[in-house]
Amino acid sequence: MNIIAANFKHALVITVFVFMMMLFIDYLNVLTQGRMSSFIRGGRLRQYLAASFLGATPGCLGAFATVSFYIRGLISLGAVVGCMIATSGDEAFVMLAMFPKKALLIFGFLFVLGIIFSYVVDALLKVLKIKPHASCEEAVLHDKNICRCFGFRETLFNLRHLSFNRFLLLLLLAVFLYGFLRGIITVDESWVKVTFISLLSLAIFIVITVPQHYLQEHIWEHIAKKHLLRILLWSFGALLVVDIGLRFFNLETFIKTHMLWVFVLAALVGIIPESGPHLVFVMMFARGILPFSVLITSSIVQDGHGMLPLLSYSIKDSLVVKVFNLLIGIVVGGFLYWLELRGILF
Repeated sequence: MNIIAANFKHALVITVFVFMMMLFIDYLNVLTQGRMSSFIRGGRLRQYLAASFLGATPGCLGAFATVSFYIRGLISLGAVVGCMIATSGDEAFVMLAMFPKKALLIFGFLFVLGIIFSYVVDALLKVLKIKPHASCEEAVLHDKNICRCFGFRETLFNLRHLSFNRFLLLLLLAVFLYGFLRGIITVDESWVKVTFISLLSLAIFIVITVPQHYLQEHIWEHIAKKHLLRILLWSFGALLVVDIGLRFFNLETFIKTHMLWVFVLAALVGIIPESGPHLVFVMMFARGILPFSVLITSSIVQDGHGMLPLLSYSIKDSLVVKVFNLLIGIVVGGFLYWLELRGILF
């Protein structure tokens, strides 16, 4: 029961964050009358830079944000691949703590790889005639008077005539805000806690101030009803399966006794949608047990929890991303390993 409760709470945190990111994207798009979407879509290079940068930031939040952009149709599937290449998940914090200089080198290297292979993957998708999942319908842009979001009188009217769906959303966000403020919901890094508290406060402000039409059509019908349950179930299921599997199989012991297979294993373990397994390779690299190439291979293939929201959206797209990341990880890691054997690298 403790395993189930812990993983369900973790899945809830992921789901709420994805909901907030989708809410902000939709809100800004409508508030700016589509200018935000136009800016992001301004060019593929802009998409690739943004996605790879978000992926290179420590933790899984950047990957969640990138998936939210993709679901809204603002970036290409190649950009998602670039983000997942660049991300090192929560292990990025451990890298910075144990070998900061090498960690920054790794982040920079993955960032560049993310940009390069974003181009490559989008080109290959056209050649292979692989069509990504259709993006969610864009938010319908209304007249400014209809979607007026900062009117004082409108806000008072919303509070006096509190609808059921507005009440549920406010209750959900308020419960999570209270949990973070009181320490009931805990995270490893203080900046993540500050980020969540800030985002939750802003989300509550949006839910309170937007008119009922916007709340019903954009937030409730499109985001909450269409995405939240699937994201929660996929996240919870994946986390539970991984946690149970890791409790019965000691991956670190297996790696130490089968070093000939460590390269392949690093790539295969990266397929798991979980940050924990990758930490084994980080620790072994810090102790000088593993070469740079193996850590890079694992970093390219693994994406922390970043793939969980995409799994709930499209299994096909998720498989495409993971296959490309696996192949890229093996090719790049294998080339680096070849350089290491010849004494050219490190």
